[in-house]
Amino acid sequence: MPAHRTARERARAELTAAIKDEARSQLGKQGADGLSLRAVARELGMVSSALYRYFPSRDDLLTALIIDAYNALGDAVEKAAAGHETPRERWRAACHGLRAWALANRHEYSLLYGTPIPGYRAPRDTVTPATRVPAVFIGAVRDAWRAGETKPPFEGPEMSPELREQLRGIRDQLAPDLPEEILARAFIAWVQLFGMVGFELGGQFANTVDPADEFFTHTVEQLTLFVGLG
Repeated sequence: MPAHRTARERARAELTAAIKDEARSQLGKQGADGLSLRAVARELGMVSSALYRYFPSRDDLLTALIIDAYNALGDAVEKAAAGHETPRERWRAACHGLRAWALANRHEYSLLYGTPIPGYRAPRDTVTPATRVPAVFIGAVRDAWRAGETKPPFEGPEMSPELREQLRGIRDQLAPDLPEEILARAFIAWVQLFGMVGFELGGQFANTVDPADEFFTHTVEQLTLFVGLG
């Protein structure tokens, strides 16, 4: 009986992986909006009722794909940052690791950070995988701050009480001891980084800084200084 269960579990895992692979293929053809359980079943030679035993709804399948993508991106960014001694080096390596993964996995990146999918609401299951990448960037800034290596914040407008409250929620989750001013800089740089990657994937650099390798590298250096990792 144990051997029989093991074989059955292996077969289920293999078919689950095949379903997700076909779903990713559909993402590349018609986007998340066009993902269809019936179409996935048809391509795999399954009846729809059989596929529903693995993923009861389209949203369940989307959630599985999103979690996989967050974890794959998390693996890539964590691996890129690993082995670098200083917070500055880790930050820079994480930026380049994120872009490299996005360029190699455009449809999965768009699934995570592209246009919201109409009618889909991500469950809490996606929260922990989603925090892996920001944890790498915040971790580098936090380690520099703890070591007294961050430069003073740029002079600028005071943050409103409402913004400080929002930042405290992020800080409490990722870096409880980090001052709001430093966290704000890191969050601004984070938004700029993802906006730049999204711009490149969307072809918005055509006829300007395309290919964007040198522009990306230059911008990463600017963002590194902006967050205080001089």
